[in-house]
Order: sequence, then structure tokens, then C-alpha cells
Amino acid sequence: MDPIYFDDLNKGDSWQSPGRTITETDIVNFAGLSGDFVQLHTDAEYCKETHFGKRIAHGLLGLSIASGLGTRTDLIAGISQTVIALLGLDWKFKGPIFIDDTIHVVLEVIETRETSKPDRGIVVLLRSVINQHGDIVQQGETPLMLKRRPEVN
Repeated sequence: MDPIYFDDLNKGDSWQSPGRTITETDIVNFAGLSGDFVQLHTDAEYCKETHFGKRIAHGLLGLSIASGLGTRTDLIAGISQTVIALLGLDWKFKGPIFIDDTIHVVLEVIETRETSKPDRGIVVLLRSVINQHGDIVQQGETPLMLKRRPEVN
């Protein structure tokens, strides 16, 4: 994959990841890794009486899988060679992710801006996590600092 530089990206550019189905094993492993054994994720009987009616994935599990799915796009493959820094994360949990849901990620450039240093720029990506029904279940913005093409400087 050729490098993707700040100068190659324009507002409105977008990429879609392949899908991934969320499994019970994902939830159990994430609970063990994170130490988050909250009943909404681990107790099927308890969840029958909740608003959701069944167990849901941890919000941060969804975010983690979304991050991994993003790496399977040409955008992330290209900018992995030119990224200087991830500058932040503004994330919203819009709906539940259930066991057996299949999610994918859409990455869209929503802003580009130059910096005071001529060798770099800022790109803001909107990352949308979408389930098999077309519902956005998580969404957020991630500003990234990228190198500019050497010939531009």
C-alpha cells in the first residue's frame, strides 16, 4: 500500500471496513481482560428484565473492535506510514451491540486543516460503527496529525 499523506485527503472521502460478528466469546474475553463483569454483559437472566432484554457488549469492546476494523481499510493502511499522532477521541454510544450482531465501520474525512508547521496537517475522521440493520450504534471523531507530501514543503 502506498503512503497516504495529509495532502491526499479531502473532506467527504470515505472508506468502509469489512464486517465482523460479535460473539459471546468476545464479551467473556473482554470482561476478563478489562475486569468489567457488570451484569448487563455477563448475566443473561438479569438482562431479561432490563430495557435491552438480553446481554449487550461492553461499549469499549465495540470501540476496540471498531478500531481494529478501521485498520482493515485502505485509509488506515496508507496513513499508518504517515501518521504522527492521534490527537484525541470524542466518542458517543448511540445504541446497543448484541451478541451475534455484525458491525462494520465507515471512516469519513470531515475536516482538514494546515498547521503552523509546514510539514504536517490535521485530518478529522468521523468513525461510524454500523450494525447489520444499518443503525449507527457508536460514532465519534478522531483528529489525526499526518505528514505532508515531501514535495509540498
